[in-house]
Amino acid sequence: MKNYKTEQIRNLGVVAHGGAGKTSLVEAMIYNTGVLSRLGRVEDGTTVSDYHPEEIARQVTIHTSLVPCEWNGVKINLLDTPGFSDFIGEVKGALRVSDAAMFVVSAVDGVEVQHEVIWEIADEYNLPRIVFVNKMDRENANFSRVLDDLKAKFNANFVPVQIPIGSFNTFTGVVDVINEKAYTGEGKGKEAEIPAELADDLAVYREQLIEAAAEGDDDLTMKYLEGEELTPEEIKDGLKKTIAMGKVVLVLAGSATKNTGVAQLTDVVADYLPAPKEDNGPLAALVFKTIADPYVGKMNFLRVFSGTLKSDTVVYNSKKEKTEKVGNVLYVRGKTSVQTDVVPCGDLAVVVKLQDTSTGDTLCDKDKPVVLEGIDFPTPTLTVAIAPKSKNDEDKLGDAVNKVLEEDPTLRVEKNTETKQTLLTGMGELHLNIMLEKLKRKYGVDVVMTDPKVPYRETIRAKVEVEGKHKKQSGGRGQYGHVWIRFEPTDEDFVFAEEIFGGAVPKQYFPAVEKGLREAMAEGVLAGYPTTGVKATLYDGSYHTVDSSELAFKIAASLAFKKGAMQAKPVLLEPIMNVEVTVPDNFMGDIISDFNTKRGRVLGTEPMGKRTVIKALVPLAEMYRYAIDLKSMTQGRGSFKMEFSSYEEVPARLAEEIIKKAKAEAEA
Repeated sequence: MKNYKTEQIRNLGVVAHGGAGKTSLVEAMIYNTGVLSRLGRVEDGTTVSDYHPEEIARQVTIHTSLVPCEWNGVKINLLDTPGFSDFIGEVKGALRVSDAAMFVVSAVDGVEVQHEVIWEIADEYNLPRIVFVNKMDRENANFSRVLDDLKAKFNANFVPVQIPIGSFNTFTGVVDVINEKAYTGEGKGKEAEIPAELADDLAVYREQLIEAAAEGDDDLTMKYLEGEELTPEEIKDGLKKTIAMGKVVLVLAGSATKNTGVAQLTDVVADYLPAPKEDNGPLAALVFKTIADPYVGKMNFLRVFSGTLKSDTVVYNSKKEKTEKVGNVLYVRGKTSVQTDVVPCGDLAVVVKLQDTSTGDTLCDKDKPVVLEGIDFPTPTLTVAIAPKSKNDEDKLGDAVNKVLEEDPTLRVEKNTETKQTLLTGMGELHLNIMLEKLKRKYGVDVVMTDPKVPYRETIRAKVEVEGKHKKQSGGRGQYGHVWIRFEPTDEDFVFAEEIFGGAVPKQYFPAVEKGLREAMAEGVLAGYPTTGVKATLYDGSYHTVDSSELAFKIAASLAFKKGAMQAKPVLLEPIMNVEVTVPDNFMGDIISDFNTKRGRVLGTEPMGKRTVIKALVPLAEMYRYAIDLKSMTQGRGSFKMEFSSYEEVPARLAEEIIKKAKAEAEA
């Protein structure tokens, strides 16, 4: 693949709701350029962009694939992104390095949830957009209905630049609105007569296009208002400007699997979508994706935003503050690649075997460091506990998990010291299942997935004074430790104090008493959970000049705690989370009702455009599966985040069940 100048490059994020056919569309686009000898099929696992084993098995896109094609002297970098909400992080990374987004919408299903979610991301990045209405050859395909749907759902000026000829069994081709020509058949198609029944639509849409073009330039606006006709070249130049400004969204139609209308779509991408901004300054490249390939090594996908990237050079990672040696630089198309010596400004490429670089990092010139805006990945919200299946898996798990984390910024792994579980948090069930499959397939690690345990705690509600005595004096050196300790509730985690008079307990044993208490508090008296909120005051005791020791006083303190905690009205505590849910206004009532069933306390609501933010305090025990619940309640339109707020007492009825279960597990 040759090098192209910046003005000859188009970086296009191909986005959709799952099942709209964007991977088939990408396949048809590159097939038409002559790169492929036959059109691959998602169902057969033969497409260029869906090449990972998990994608072939499920027939869905899971990873963003970079698929460049060359068309009419232009290089189009197609970024085929996932359409399922679990992989929205991949979409965010792709759109961060795109100069435009192409929304693929099914002519049968119309605008779906992920279209709406991704539209908001495109708004964040201020990206120009086009829409391809796919599957015009399917039963119940309806172009006009989809056009109305787009106008109803999004605040944009949608103007068809292609009209489908027929639908379902009668779909034969498309009409080019700008050039007023009809094309039928596959590929570039054959020029044909414009059907008489489309004449009125053609006239209306063409007038809308000319009006949109006139908005792109003051001179064209004046010419249009004065009733003069715009030339084809003026229409083209005007549309390019209004598309780049986001004032118009061109709508096209066709069938990816029939390869009809696709060549005309590719013409529009090459002719009308913006090229990257040329910046001849020092090097600045952003890594937007990372793959740990078992054969090639680590692969960092990047876009050059300024200057040029060359192979066999030293660059500076400004985020990690480390230098990196750039060896091979690759242009990739799906899983195939070719080496290049230089990547110009605006282009996308892959650098292999960098040591410290990961997604979101900037590579630049050390003498002129710069940090590019990174990628705001969504926070994962569905947590499960994972454990190795065998000792062999245990040895390999840590390294394998680190490699998976390097590839996927929407995964989190943490070791909970209280529950002694390894917790894996992802974007949803599909996301987590695929991660576990990847651990097994790619790294040979078998992992078992279970529900996370709630890190309950215990505390006391009364003040008591108890004796702890450890005495063992039968032959030889004995053991003697004797303490009186006052236990009382406190707002702090643990406070140790002493009020010893007259040396009843020598000072040298105070640390042993404190240590004994701390160790005993690690396992509470109700259900074995750590005890918190206790003030322990050592106020009396006795010792033996020969038999007393640190160990004896440690044991005595431990005995005192167990006796005292049982007498001091012990209770079970649970973590309460501060939860913020953002949903479209019409779902607000459902969310609040659901929180009431989850023992939640709604603190208030805040309007945020067409959405509402609902704030609540909810027990963590009720929130582990909330990502699934929320998706179900809002058809995937809601999002949430949560953080720890405080510990509160568990209601007595629930506490009984938790204590009973904990004791049964301990006995088992």
